[in-house]
Amino acid sequence: MHFITGGAFNGKSRWVKRLYQLDDTPHKWFSAYHGEMTGDLDQNLIVYEGIELMIKEWSQALEFEEIRDKWQEMLAKWQAWEKTAVNRKIVLIGSDISKGIVPMEAADRKWRDASGWAFQDAAAAADRVDLIWYGISQNIK
Repeated sequence: MHFITGGAFNGKSRWVKRLYQLDDTPHKWFSAYHGEMTGDLDQNLIVYEGIELMIKEWSQALEFEEIRDKWQEMLAKWQAWEKTAVNRKIVLIGSDISKGIVPMEAADRKWRDASGWAFQDAAAAADRVDLIWYGISQNIK
């Protein structure tokens, strides 16, 4: 598993496309920004973009513990899927929403906090973690 995070509109998707040579590599790309949260894992490379929006949706209906449990179940499912064949990879892309001003609205604070926990879990589960700011990558794991 590969987890990529950084600021919004900082080049994370473009960086992933270059790194994995997605113009020439069969893959499936799911974007929460386009309402695509899940789908068939029928390629060896699966990219999930906008995971913070997945967490936002869950934070509107679930408590913190339920969000964390659901996220950890997804991570475990993805890790198991990766191990079922050689060269399988899940790539998770999430925009960092934890820096800056603390939101005034309780629902926004809940989303921010839940996303922070989810990103920590993703970083722990991932074999590789990269931080992208202004199109520049920094490998942190």
